[in-house]
Amino acid sequence: MISRIEQRCIDKNMKMTGQRRVIARVLSESSDHPDVEEVYRRAAEIDPHISIATVYRTVRLFEETAILKRHDFGDGRARYEEADGDHHDHLIDLKTGKVIEFSSEEIESLQKEIATRYGYRVVGHRLELFGVPLAANETAD
Repeated sequence: MISRIEQRCIDKNMKMTGQRRVIARVLSESSDHPDVEEVYRRAAEIDPHISIATVYRTVRLFEETAILKRHDFGDGRARYEEADGDHHDHLIDLKTGKVIEFSSEEIESLQKEIATRYGYRVVGHRLELFGVPLAANETAD
């Protein structure tokens, strides 16, 4: 079965080598936001002959062709996710690096309200919240 990312590459008339197919599959199956080293580790489990350089080049190509989105969550690593997913924002756990995706109609509405107040129409945004877990007896003041 062809992965979502592989299909998008085909739709863009990209040459799909066996190693690109493996990388596309790894990225399509990722439920997290892996960095290149993690993509390499997962791809090498499928194809031990794949090189880290191939993964770097392929991820860069996928980013340049708007198949992947690059994120910097403040941990010094570029992390990636598929570009055409549903809109969502991110909450990043500063202790573990875990990325939680969320959507909020209230946030979307507030952004439109603020833009309108200043005479603008929102055409896009990115929201990344950084936090640490609350202690058992702590409130989120």
